[in-house]
Amino acid sequence: MKKFLLSLFAAALMALPAAAESLTVNGQTRTYNIIVPKNLGENRPLLIFCHGYNQDANWMQNSEFKNDNVSMEAVCDTAKFICVFPNGIDRAWDVGGDRDINFIKAIIEKMVTQHKIDRNRVYLGGFSMGGMLTYNAINKMSEQIAAFVSCSGPSVVTPKSGLRPIPLLHIQGTADNWGGVQPALNPWINHNGCSTQDKVINNYNGFSGAKLHIWGPGNDGVEVRLIELKDKGHWICKEPQVYTGKEIWNFCKKYSLAMESPQVRITSPTSDLTYLTFGGQSQVGTIDIDVTATDPNGVIKKVQLFDGDNLIGTDTTAPYHFAVSSLTKGKHNLRVVATDNENCTGEARLAVTLEEPTVNYVFTKIFNTEGSVPQGWQTFDGNEKRTGYAAGFSSGCRVFHFTGEQHDFEWGLYVRNIEGRTNEGYARFAAPETSTKLMLYPGNYNLLHRIANWNIEEFAPVRIAIERADGTVAYEETITPTVNIGNSAENSFSGTTMGTVSFDIYEQGQYQITFYTADQAWADAVVGQAALRYKSAIVVGIEEKGMRREERGAKADQLFDLQGRPVSPSSSHHHGIFISNGRKIVK
Repeated sequence: MKKFLLSLFAAALMALPAAAESLTVNGQTRTYNIIVPKNLGENRPLLIFCHGYNQDANWMQNSEFKNDNVSMEAVCDTAKFICVFPNGIDRAWDVGGDRDINFIKAIIEKMVTQHKIDRNRVYLGGFSMGGMLTYNAINKMSEQIAAFVSCSGPSVVTPKSGLRPIPLLHIQGTADNWGGVQPALNPWINHNGCSTQDKVINNYNGFSGAKLHIWGPGNDGVEVRLIELKDKGHWICKEPQVYTGKEIWNFCKKYSLAMESPQVRITSPTSDLTYLTFGGQSQVGTIDIDVTATDPNGVIKKVQLFDGDNLIGTDTTAPYHFAVSSLTKGKHNLRVVATDNENCTGEARLAVTLEEPTVNYVFTKIFNTEGSVPQGWQTFDGNEKRTGYAAGFSSGCRVFHFTGEQHDFEWGLYVRNIEGRTNEGYARFAAPETSTKLMLYPGNYNLLHRIANWNIEEFAPVRIAIERADGTVAYEETITPTVNIGNSAENSFSGTTMGTVSFDIYEQGQYQITFYTADQAWADAVVGQAALRYKSAIVVGIEEKGMRREERGAKADQLFDLQGRPVSPSSSHHHGIFISNGRKIVK
């Protein structure tokens, strides 16, 4: 009995009474609940967490943040920070204006006066509509909030110009409008200069129903994180392994507005790069890297670029720029290190991978996430352009997972043309806007493909184009699929043919491969398999052969290919690069 009473006494000492308080904002009385740990001390952090629509502070604190094992009070007591649960007006928030932004600002000022909190470690989060308010606050008061958290609250804004890199945690269940999460996070991932390819931790914290996605670190070392909760609905997760209150604190505590070290950002390229080089060459030309660096309490002395631990270059004058041309095949972890006058350093990273495939390179091998646009791919349907990696789509251009009893391919990238306008329905590999660069050197190539229609009773043709990075067509060919899948990924389908497009490249450079739908409303295509094969180098000099028209007694305007071979009239409709009257022309 004595032991039992002692346990109750110890629990009572740890319990932190919540208090309801009020303040006046814009002539209106606003209320909030507050948790203040015992023996708080000064210069401690503050977390403000906002309830959802038709809820209030009491419900948020005592229902959603409490279970039999742990509570937000216990988290606050252990880490020694204050937690405030504000009340919205009429149980709702102004998610686009300034009314509740002013409320949050007033709370911060009162906590500074009343509890001497650390202004540099103020964090803001919210559930549902409170999460929407949180996203609104990023653009309106990022200079006062060190990190942001949204639980089941979709983003209603995109980053404003000039905004600093933003640490962001989003938590959501897959049964709760999951399709809208990834598209909403993409602008923030890109804004922070994070890699668009996430690091995934399955069975997060030993919980089989949780998956952690991490993008970053990006500029200033910030991350975007997403905790995916399998089959969870529209509520706060209170599992012992993934207790939302702990997850919020563990993420936020890493960030502060008091940046004493230099802040360095890679402004271009905006994400990690992968170069695919074909033709027996591993060179990729020059990679230009632009950097900004500032110091909050001094001046930048130098900015250095490292490949791992090897110094590549040093720049001592802003704007900082590096032209890198010495990278070899393999993965390079480039580090930009800024050093200030006190020899403090800040760092940003960029990964550059150089691949030189020697056999078929299957660039559809990364079709493995349903509802995504994979890394290196871009789609357009006449209305929306999607650049991978992006996921969470439940409509429009995206990857399908085919589960019918029979299926010629298990995964496929669906693309459509809504209005039917020319070139406005496509799936493009290695577009300049993506992080994948396709470098082709002179030679003979085969493009292997397996393509179907998605929902067209009469088969619609698909145009395959090999294009330079500026969109100039080097070669194109139109094929007609032999299978219509029938508007359901669960349908069986068979009979798609493995086609081959053979083409020659005569000028080295950066290229893209585009699969265009027909130019008709709701024309579509599904790219199931695609691979590129480098066959051989072009040995014969093209200029020498191309100039022999008169020696052969050819008629005026006779076409020759770039190896000097006459092109028959029946094949002159083909597209590509030819010699006419001693000049190279593009058809």
